[in-house]
Amino acid sequence: MENGRLFDKVQKRAFRLLTVRARSIKELRSKLKEKEFDEHIVDSVIARLSELKYLDDGAFAREWARSLAVNRLWGNKRIKISLREKGIIGDLADQAIAYAREEIGEQEAIGKIIEKKYGKNSVSDINLLIDSSKAKRRLVQNLMGRGFTPGLIFDALGKSKEDYADDRE
Repeated sequence: MENGRLFDKVQKRAFRLLTVRARSIKELRSKLKEKEFDEHIVDSVIARLSELKYLDDGAFAREWARSLAVNRLWGNKRIKISLREKGIIGDLADQAIAYAREEIGEQEAIGKIIEKKYGKNSVSDINLLIDSSKAKRRLVQNLMGRGFTPGLIFDALGKSKEDYADDRE
């Protein structure tokens, strides 16, 4: 009987956590273990919630990747790191990123970031607006920090890496 009450307590805690936001199985397991619940009970609750479709790593990964790509305008590298932290790896992460990129591609995301920073000028005009090599480096570093690859960034800016190296001299 004690296990039944403990199962209900852990399940209620899990539902409260899932009410705040969707979570991966790894995240939920970690949160429940932080409260020092018995590992066997935690595993039983997670199995039950998965069976009831409250936990679905595939659906979670798709929505998480979509949110990061569309709302935060992150690149694939940074999205993949975030998914890995949530326990989503391999093909599941790749599929989630591909799903997110159906809505907004990486080039489009870079364009939106530049548009937010410099207004609705064409990308070719951006190089004219950025008057210093320091500002150009900052923009490239910002985009790289968001998880975009250098090649993609330089393609979006319409300049080669060599052009930026020349600007530093």
